[in-house]
Amino acid sequence: MAAVSVTYAKSPARSSTMSSSSSSSSSSRCSVRIVEEIRLRQHLSLGNGIGIIVGIIIGSGIFISPKGVMLEAGSVGSSLIVWAVSGVICLLGAMCYAELGTAVLKSGADYAYISEAYGNFPAFLYLWVAVVIILPTGNAISALTFANYVLQPIFPECGPPSALVSLTAALCISE
Repeated sequence: MAAVSVTYAKSPARSSTMSSSSSSSSSSRCSVRIVEEIRLRQHLSLGNGIGIIVGIIIGSGIFISPKGVMLEAGSVGSSLIVWAVSGVICLLGAMCYAELGTAVLKSGADYAYISEAYGNFPAFLYLWVAVVIILPTGNAISALTFANYVLQPIFPECGPPSALVSLTAALCISE
């Protein structure tokens, strides 16, 4: 995808052009123009896809929710059925997201999809809400979950103090 054009002159009155395309020039100076298009490689292997989906699905919620699922379901069998149905729903969502990725060939993920479907203003609003609210909230939940699990062995009989959990979570988030 590179186009190279070299122009040179033998005398001020007469000039010649060598080019990869058919163009002529009457300039008396040397010039070299290299135009190269740089693009990201569009390749996602099966391992990459599995890693992304597992990372998104597992997150920190899977470490907190089993207790609630077991309490509400009542038995191990019914809780496994709930987890299996939830897995199928997540798989359908991942397949829809993959189809969007193949249909909209723009970079930007959610922003690009919303921009393509609804226009630039709703896409901007989504991006703003994601950066200001959604992503920081997810990071805070992950940090609080991590802090609870790290401090639990130190305080086995009673839960860790909330101030210590908050401080540990804040240390996890800060650079």
